[in-house]
Amino acid sequence: MTKPQRLRMTIDITMTILSIILMGGNYLFPADLIHEILGVGLFVLWGVHIALNRRWYGAIFKGKYNPYRVMQTIINCCILICTIFLMISGIILSNHIFTFLNIQGGLGFARITHLLASHWYYLFMSLHIGLHMGRLFQNVTAKIIPRIILALVCAYGIYAFIARGVWKYLILQQQFFFFDLDRGYILFAIDYISIIILFATLSHLLAKSLKKGKL
Repeated sequence: MTKPQRLRMTIDITMTILSIILMGGNYLFPADLIHEILGVGLFVLWGVHIALNRRWYGAIFKGKYNPYRVMQTIINCCILICTIFLMISGIILSNHIFTFLNIQGGLGFARITHLLASHWYYLFMSLHIGLHMGRLFQNVTAKIIPRIILALVCAYGIYAFIARGVWKYLILQQQFFFFDLDRGYILFAIDYISIIILFATLSHLLAKSLKKGKL
């Protein structure tokens, strides 16, 4: 693995961890300042991520589009859109870092936007991970026991997706974030990691089918 590849992997892993932590809202921290700091850190890493992958963005209007490239472009563009809305709404909602901007009004709209964009971002981020984990999935599914474990994790991911009410946030049926303190922080992390694995697996399988021309 080359140095640029190791750098990209380190950034991607860090962004994923930060995303899981931030999905817990302010419930994971004694002060909302920490949430804001981590949020800014995530956006900075996004800037680095885009800079490292600038060639991909520069070629978005070039060349022919096959089904897999269409899927990849839609997912990546949706992540970028969600990130922009997260950044704007986060600045408006800021109680610490961006108070110097003295933004007045729009708090209700920003709160709903932040809730909606964060969950769609999490979904598209999971799909994006599945596009770049081909070798890992290939190794995992090469043997029956890891394949069974992956299937069980995905099944639990479906349960977590429903139990945590993630689908409700995606369609704004739930307009206020609810953190179940009785389930604890460790189970929260397990649930959201399993959701990532679920959608990453679905994305990988769909991409694999598109590449083989089965869809």
